[in-house]
Amino acid sequence: MTDRVDLAIIGGGIVGLATALRLTESRPDLRVAILEKEHELATHQSGHNSGVLHAGLYYAQGSLKARLCRQGKAELEAYAEAHGIPVRYPGKLVVALTEDELPRLADIKTRATANGVEGLEEIGPERIRELEPQAAGIRALWSPRTGIIDFRALALAYADDLRARGVAIHTARLVTGIDQHSDGVVLSTPAGEVQAGHVIACAGLQADRVAAMTGESGRDVPRIVPFRGDYYTLTPEARSLVTRLIYPVPDPRFPFLGVHFTPRHDGEVWAGPNAVLALAREGYGRTDLNLRDLAGTLTYRGFQRLAIRYWRMGVTEMWRDLSKRAYVRELQRYLPAIRGDQVRFGPSGVRAQALAYDGTIVDDFSLGGSGRFLHVRNAPSPAATSSLAIGRMLADSAIERFDLPTR
Repeated sequence: MTDRVDLAIIGGGIVGLATALRLTESRPDLRVAILEKEHELATHQSGHNSGVLHAGLYYAQGSLKARLCRQGKAELEAYAEAHGIPVRYPGKLVVALTEDELPRLADIKTRATANGVEGLEEIGPERIRELEPQAAGIRALWSPRTGIIDFRALALAYADDLRARGVAIHTARLVTGIDQHSDGVVLSTPAGEVQAGHVIACAGLQADRVAAMTGESGRDVPRIVPFRGDYYTLTPEARSLVTRLIYPVPDPRFPFLGVHFTPRHDGEVWAGPNAVLALAREGYGRTDLNLRDLAGTLTYRGFQRLAIRYWRMGVTEMWRDLSKRAYVRELQRYLPAIRGDQVRFGPSGVRAQALAYDGTIVDDFSLGGSGRFLHVRNAPSPAATSSLAIGRMLADSAIERFDLPTR
């Protein structure tokens, strides 16, 4: 069986679905198909995250993250309200524990102010305790409009809208080969070929491998390195200790925000995550192993350079991953009242982090492509918050570059 469409989107996560939404808004008669290799949509990064609706505190002024997070949050809030998807606003405290963290806190305030974060305040210990009585800290940034949402529920609402518009969503449709011809692209899958005029790849943890199928390879093309983050959950009797999101002051050298506390849309409170090398790109357990994935990471020169540069931090993260006591000690720095018997091992996620050959972490969103292809090469947090804005950017680029038809 061969399907024929104007445009195929590889990846049924929240970014791929949002891109299809924006495309079909602008080109309602466009024949679009979404190909997702799993049996369900939004099962990886879109369904394995803490559910934070980011306000845009951390991102460098002028970056895609800064611009698209701000735009995407507003668009997402409007969409959620129109579709009855609950959004809560517990707000976020970014807490400095020591004097030497204050310059970094000031840098974040400068970025957040430039990014137009709503209601931002710099507060002292009395106000910290007023907002979150159990939290430690000598100074903090308070972001009252940081929210919580169920991103998988949002992604599935996108999918419902797309089906109503006639978009074909194919699950269990792994793309195994991509061949470009003069009149289009042939995507090979176990269920048959899909012929498309053009392709947008939103493949997340497999982004670099899909890009390689289209001819994008070599030292100048970043590779995906997977980092697993494990969470603990607070026991029901301990949940009252946390009513706001409590975050540390992040180290600007790394894309990870550090261990933090997150009240969830379902009433749970998550503590974490850490950040350790994942032994499988889609492996959510400590012992999940994919030899191809691991070998690809360990032999990649970019990862080797990163590991040499930051081995001390890597060892610390691995120790916290193995030792609950060490993990709890880190949590107690920010929430002194928490006890080890009040936290239980919880869920985990895997972050698709693009890494350059020289060992540089690709911090910003990275979108691009050539010929009949557009790629999302790097879309870590806040990609879910920014999904509708990323989708609009990709849709606009596709319409312009591909000269997509209107009928």
